[in-house]
Amino acid sequence: RTGAHRIVARTKSGALNMSQRSFQSNNEFAIASNEPQRLADFTRELGGVIYEDPRERWEHLPFRALASVTCDTREDLDAIADVGLYVVCRRAIKAGAAPWVGLFPMRHRSDRSHAQCDAHWRDKHGPLALEQHRFMSSYHQLSVVATLSGPTVDGFALCGFDSEADLRERFYSEPGGERIIAADVGQFADPRRSPRRLIAQARYWYDNSA
Repeated sequence: RTGAHRIVARTKSGALNMSQRSFQSNNEFAIASNEPQRLADFTRELGGVIYEDPRERWEHLPFRALASVTCDTREDLDAIADVGLYVVCRRAIKAGAAPWVGLFPMRHRSDRSHAQCDAHWRDKHGPLALEQHRFMSSYHQLSVVATLSGPTVDGFALCGFDSEADLRERFYSEPGGERIIAADVGQFADPRRSPRRLIAQARYWYDNSA
């Protein structure tokens, strides 16, 4: 599932342009669903990972679960993606597989392009997040390459912690961290258009060492 990170862009002629970066990632599909058990069964068969918010009252959430899988037949994915289906590039800013994940769907600033905002998220916000969220045990960015169905989303931030208590109570490692992070998020994302976060439990069915 992992390898040297490649940013993939399709030219007008249909060819792929790729550039190398130092962290690990891979292209994959992200599936948003309000049927977590059905999605979990599907994800297990493909050897993926699912992030599920366990709250009983979930109507205010954009979806109940998000799965990421690698698959070569989109038809199988369409049948399971009742909320949304996305092609994503996973960036492992801090490798690991945490049991609890703060999952943040994001929309980019309307006065900047997706590419501009994604570059800021990757190159500037990633390192800043590691400074201000020192209790994170993993941090992955799922950058959306294409929206195949469902609401438009530019990315999913996956902030991993070793416990729900750490996620809720130790999200910021220093006083002033919330202000610093909020100011930088405003440089690339639109909080008013971005869907609500999920407090998710993660289940992994693959080698999750990266």
